Amino acid sequence: MLYLRLFWTFFKIGLFTIGGGYAMIPLINAEVIANGWLTQEALLDFIAVSESTPGAFAINIATFVGAETGGFFGAVCATLGVVAPSLIIIFIIAKFFNKLTEKQLVKDAFSGLRPAVAALITYAFITLTVQVVFNTSSLSDWAAYKNPDRAAIGIFAVLFVISLIKIPFKGKKVKIHPILLILLSAGVGMLVYGVIL
Repeated sequence: MLYLRLFWTFFKIGLFTIGGGYAMIPLINAEVIANGWLTQEALLDFIAVSESTPGAFAINIATFVGAETGGFFGAVCATLGVVAPSLIIIFIIAKFFNKLTEKQLVKDAFSGLRPAVAALITYAFITLTVQVVFNTSSLSDWAAYKNPDRAAIGIFAVLFVISLIKIPFKGKKVKIHPILLILLSAGVGMLVYGVIL
């Protein structure tokens, strides 16, 4: 029964998420917490790991949550669930996609979806920021806002500035590669939270 629930939950998430991994976070958060599969803190850790490991975010997070909840078969069911809607939709509309996109109704639908995707990504950003900085899972927990994690704010600010810096490389100025930023973030996190604090 657990495997079917994992498959169906991630099938729904995959089916109704438009806009990629970040837009998926609010749905994952709602479903996983409602089912009692993970705590808010554990889910936040899984999100961080899913973003840091190679591969698509949706597949990574589904696999991690499935493995934590139901072991190997849980991981398989959750991963298949999140991938299945995309595969089905692609097979169905692949032949007709070019003709469909020329229709005004489809163009209007995509125009309406863009702001919704932007809103979901913004919501995910705000929620994750509040959880990390104020160590709370609730946006309405005003008491938590009195004790922000100053180390997290400092790490974010420094790494954000570093991400904007352009360095000379082979005669051009280029931004620091995202992989280096991820490794730097992991190193700083281990140093600050594992050694200093």
